[in-house]
Amino acid sequence: MTDQIRSSHDGGVAVLTIDAPSTRNALTLDLSAQLAAAVARAEADESVHALVITGAPPAFCAGADLDTLADAREDGLRAIYDGFLSVAHCSLPTIAAVGGAAVGAGLNLALAADVRIVGTRAKFVARFLDLGIHPGGGMTWMIQRLVGPQKAAAMTLFGEVVDAEAAVECGLALRLVEGDLVEAARELAKPAVGAPRDVLLATKRTLRHTASLTDHSAAVDAEIEPQIASLTAPAFADRLTRLRAAITGR
Repeated sequence: MTDQIRSSHDGGVAVLTIDAPSTRNALTLDLSAQLAAAVARAEADESVHALVITGAPPAFCAGADLDTLADAREDGLRAIYDGFLSVAHCSLPTIAAVGGAAVGAGLNLALAADVRIVGTRAKFVARFLDLGIHPGGGMTWMIQRLVGPQKAAAMTLFGEVVDAEAAVECGLALRLVEGDLVEAARELAKPAVGAPRDVLLATKRTLRHTASLTDHSAAVDAEIEPQIASLTAPAFADRLTRLRAAITGR
């Protein structure tokens, strides 16, 4: 079977699956390019409100393909990054459904999503120093923002492996799922699917912007213009009419 990024769109959610079982879903240049293209297609499809990234069992993503990595210099490394950076920069809400090992660049891919949910076999492994290479792709920035400097140092400098339960405990993952991980991701995405798409995308942009602010008043100012735009949109008027009808029974 040819290694590929499988894509399915259903009910407002695009599910992208890294399907390279012989390498535990390791990212080649081709797979990274396919992933970036699949993300772009999902963003361009106005019926899609959320994006789920997962890997064909039993792994999530074993990192960059070692042969590709061995020959990589700056251009090659940036080409490897393209796949997970497309997720990091995605305008849609994103969920990583991590059912197995997320290693190296696979860890980066999981970190790039807005939210991570994990199956019982999930584990997060930096592995860069174990291979004798420096972390890349913004890993040190992403991991510190999520788990803080001490846990980030344990994972990055001392090779601490974080399993599913520990990932939830330290804030690396939102929740542990015992059953169907992709179905759980779809369920999590339902409110986003039900929201007006333009307001949804604007809200994600604002979350990114206000994350770097240190002043409450600046956050109020950042939110006021898109909030006014949403209040004057037809979608709000329609929902308000239906809500009033539901309250009054008319």
